[in-house]
Amino acid sequence: MKQEYTPSPLNTTDISLPESLANLTEAMARNVHEVWASGRVREGWKYGPTRNDEMKTHPCLVSYEDLPDSEREYDRQTAIQTLKLIMKLGYKITKD
Repeated sequence: MKQEYTPSPLNTTDISLPESLANLTEAMARNVHEVWASGRVREGWKYGPTRNDEMKTHPCLVSYEDLPDSEREYDRQTAIQTLKLIMKLGYKITKD
């Protein structure tokens, strides 16, 4: 019998991303979607108006710009939380 899993991400609420990282955040969000979509396509998935696991169709197999706002925000939050974690762990994010 599996034990109940309780997620416990590091608390990053004390980290604020500087405005200078806005473009990086959006680029990361776009790439998060591209990585996800590439994986689905390699697995044989294609666009469909509804998700169907048997037929391997998914409505989010579209360009980042064509995603619903809620999906783009999900990808943004993944990017934001990744950047906050990097900073929380003591790394600095700079652009050459």
